[in-house]
Amino acid sequence: QVQLVESGGGLVQAGGSLRLSCAASGGTFSRFAMGWFRQTAGKEREFVAGISGSGGLTRYSDSAKGRCTISRDNAKNTVYLEMNRLEPEDTAVYRCAATSQHVLAVIVTSYDWWGQGTQVTVSS
Repeated sequence: QVQLVESGGGLVQAGGSLRLSCAASGGTFSRFAMGWFRQTAGKEREFVAGISGSGGLTRYSDSAKGRCTISRDNAKNTVYLEMNRLEPEDTAVYRCAATSQHVLAVIVTSYDWWGQGTQVTVSS
């Protein structure tokens, strides 16, 4: 029903910045709370940041707090994740997700639709 496509990943040196984008289609975007997660091979998916449908509420993981900013432009059906002062530990596949429950959530099982992900690699 809902398709999500991430972009903006790449290779960056430690201390650098990236801005990820997630474009949504197939639903009423403003109804969906959105989240960003990251995953490394062999590890569980980890919550990074979330945002409510209106954009009025946000939440961050401890590692993302102070370095990352999640935002959305409902007119463009797009959610963003700005990441600053990146570290090698941030290297992962970053995926965006949407929940039909229309609630800000940090649990993987709360989300109904997922993008394929975009690779972020931080070199030291």
